[in-house]
Order: sequence, then C-alpha cells, then structure tokens
Amino acid sequence: VQLVESGGGVVQAGGSQRLSCTASGMILSVFTSSDKAWYAQAPGKQRELVAQMTSEGATYYADSVKGRFTIERDNTRRRIYLQMNSLKPEDTAVYSCQMSSNSYGTNYWGQGTQVTVSS
Repeated sequence: VQLVESGGGVVQAGGSQRLSCTASGMILSVFTSSDKAWYAQAPGKQRELVAQMTSEGATYYADSVKGRFTIERDNTRRRIYLQMNSLKPEDTAVYSCQMSSNSYGTNYWGQGTQVTVSS
C-alpha cells in the first residue's frame, strides 16, 4: 500500500489549493475503517495535525484552519482531499496524509507535498 499525494505547488495569498491523497493498493474495507488525516510541517517547526476525519465521518480541524480548510473522502477512489481556501503565507508547509485503522492494525503515511503561499 502506498499513499500518493498530489496538488501541491505555489499559490498566492487568498487563493485556493486542493490536495489529493490516493491509497494505492488498499482494499476498500481497510480504507473505510481508517481514520484519515492531513498534517502540515512548516520550515523549522514540528509536524502538526491540520484536519482529521474518523472512519465514521466525524471531522476535526486545527483552530488555525477552521473555516478555511475542508477534509473530504471518496471511498470509491480510495482517496481523501484537503480543500484549502483563503490561503495565508503561514500555511506554507509540507502537507502529508495519514490513514490508520485500528481494526486492521495499519498505519500509512504519504511522502508529503509542498504548498507554498506567496504574499
């Protein structure tokens, strides 16, 4: 199983970006039983949780992104998204996806994708 991210790049402040994370090789039952999350690691800082969706669909957002970012899932495509709106320079970071299933004892990470917000 590999988590493959895409959608990073350079965007102007105030703009939007949509990240994707596809679980390649993951069977549907593992995907649907997984909690899914996006993390961000800014230069010189620790990685922090940005958005999370439990297997039941409950969501959590860091205060810094609440109202601007949305985590979504597509079971058919084994994919999650992070829709980022009203981007700020301080959102600049490497964004990584994670999927973990207690039912199956799995924990996968993507390689990360760089998002740079220019002022």
